[in-house]
Amino acid sequence: MLRYADPPILLENVFPDVTQVHKLLEREAPYTPLGGWYNPGADPHARTRPMWFQNDWVHDVYAAEGSELFLHNPTYIEAAKNFYNAEVIEPHSVYVNIMAAIVDGGPAHTDNSRFHGRERANTPMWLLRAMLWSDLFDDYEIVQATAIWWLDDVEEGGLYFWPDGPDRPPQHHVEKMANTALIGDNHGMFHQVGPVGPFDRGTILVTPSAQLSPSENGKWVVTDHGEKIYTAPLSGYRVSVLWKANVYKNHEEREQKSANPLTMTNVINIFNDDLEEKNTGFHLTSDNLEDTETISTISAIYAEAKPINALKSVFETIRQ
Repeated sequence: MLRYADPPILLENVFPDVTQVHKLLEREAPYTPLGGWYNPGADPHARTRPMWFQNDWVHDVYAAEGSELFLHNPTYIEAAKNFYNAEVIEPHSVYVNIMAAIVDGGPAHTDNSRFHGRERANTPMWLLRAMLWSDLFDDYEIVQATAIWWLDDVEEGGLYFWPDGPDRPPQHHVEKMANTALIGDNHGMFHQVGPVGPFDRGTILVTPSAQLSPSENGKWVVTDHGEKIYTAPLSGYRVSVLWKANVYKNHEEREQKSANPLTMTNVINIFNDDLEEKNTGFHLTSDNLEDTETISTISAIYAEAKPINALKSVFETIRQ
């Protein structure tokens, strides 16, 4: 797996005027809670989600009006070229996180990898994670650059990140975050959102049906089944915008990798060759791919690292 010892690049005063960002945020409202997409059976009436709202601005064939402000940002593209010493940067995704009143941190994680021929649309998420941590598919991985930009300074709301690997203490970007961005390797570097204030009411939970939208008085309101749960000016929320791009050393590398996409049969065969070499006695097939035993076995053999000094995740706290 690719890992980069260099910490992410800090960019300051990214936009001379953030008015366009405010307009984009308003146009793309409402925002819905993070987490519903991976737990479709959740009770829509149970308050089991923190106030962590998300929306995609660019994905697949959709691009929100004004999203080119981030998608084709020349500062991001130049910084990504410098970070990776690469010639080809292909921006493809922009999405926003908006959160408030979360006492614990977010999950400490690396972002989900993509491989030529294999990504979330055609491959189970757990298998993509195992592919990443197995070190068996590095030649097929699509290297990803990530930029995280913050709108305002809020109470806490910093970012912990482990550029020296999960066995070394994290670094921390907090305070003076307004209009700054970190650009680097969030697919090979663990990172974690820190607690987000205000903290006087603890972690405020909402249902998967909650929505965050601007109101007529200029405030942003969280409503949940017709009830106003939380109201604050936009500057009172932690607003971050994430940008992602494919990275290639040069056009030749892009052509070479694109010409050899992975099929699911390729993935199974590569895993089985390694499982046999490890004398595991386990065999992966297309028929057992979704079995609970398969998922737990493969995930244990190709286990993810656990970064030291990580904060407790709010999602772990909610499940307890």
